[in-house]
Amino acid sequence: MRSSNPVFSRRGFSRDNGYAGFNTAPQAGYAQGNPYAQNPYAQNPYAQQTAQHGAPPQAPVTTDRMTMDDVVVRSAITLGTVAVGAVLAWALLPVSTTSYGLAIGSALIAFVLAMVQSFKRTPSPALILGYAAFEGVFLGVISEMYNSRWSGAPFQAVLGTMAVSAATLLIYKAGWIRVTARYARIGMAIAIAFVLVMAVNLLLVAFGVAENGGLRSFGPLGAVVGIIAILLGAFFLTLDFKQIEDGIAYGAPRNESWLAAFGLTLTLVWIYVEMLRLVAIFSSND
Repeated sequence: MRSSNPVFSRRGFSRDNGYAGFNTAPQAGYAQGNPYAQNPYAQNPYAQQTAQHGAPPQAPVTTDRMTMDDVVVRSAITLGTVAVGAVLAWALLPVSTTSYGLAIGSALIAFVLAMVQSFKRTPSPALILGYAAFEGVFLGVISEMYNSRWSGAPFQAVLGTMAVSAATLLIYKAGWIRVTARYARIGMAIAIAFVLVMAVNLLLVAFGVAENGGLRSFGPLGAVVGIIAILLGAFFLTLDFKQIEDGIAYGAPRNESWLAAFGLTLTLVWIYVEMLRLVAIFSSND
C-alpha cells in the first residue's frame, strides 16, 4: 500500500494589509493511495524580510497575535482529534471489506476538507477538526489492518514518528539545518520528483506492468523508498518549524495557529503512515 506526501505545498505566512497571515497555495493533502501534491512550497515572505532588514522585528504586544502556546494547544487539539478517531475506528470497526470501504470513504472526505481549507483565506477550526476526525478513522482502520498481520507495528510506528519529529526539532533548534530559499527549492524539487515517480509506479502496478507493488514492494527496494519518504517528511517538518517561528516573530494573528496545527498534523500523518509501512517491511524480512 502506497502513500503520498500530505504537505507538498504549505500555506506560507505573508504580510497582508499590515498584518501577518497565511498565503493560500494549493496544498497537497493526504489520501491513502491517492497523491494530490500540486504546487511547490512558496518561499516564506517572512524569511525574505529577515534577509533584507536583519533580525525580525519584535511582534506587537497584543493578545491577538499568535504565540508558541497557541500553536502547541491547537496542535494538541488537532492531533488529539486524529488519535480519538483512530482509537474509535480500531475499537468499533473490525478488519473486513466493510471497514476498508469506510476507511477509503473517510480518506476521501478528509481530502475534500483539507482542500477546502487550503483554498480558504482564513482558517476554519471546524474544517481542520473535521479533517482530523476523518483522517483518524482512516488511520485507525489501516493501523488495525497492519497490526492484524504484523503485531505491534502501529505502536512501533508511533514511536518512530515521535523519534523522527523530536530529532528533526533538535537538529533544527541546534542550527544544524538552515531553512533558506535554496534549501526549500532543492527539497521541493526532490519531493515533486518523488511524487511523480510514485504516481508512475502506481499506474504501472494498476495496469499489471509492475508486480508486487513495484517500487512500493515489501522488499529491500520498498524499504529504501520508505526511508526516502520519511526523510522528506522530516524536510517538511523543518519548513513547518521555520514558518511557525517566523510567523510568531512577525506577529501573525492568533487564529493562524490553527493553520500551523493543520500543517503539522498533515506532516506527522505522512510520517506515521510511511513509518507504519517501513515497520511492516522490516517485520516481513525477519
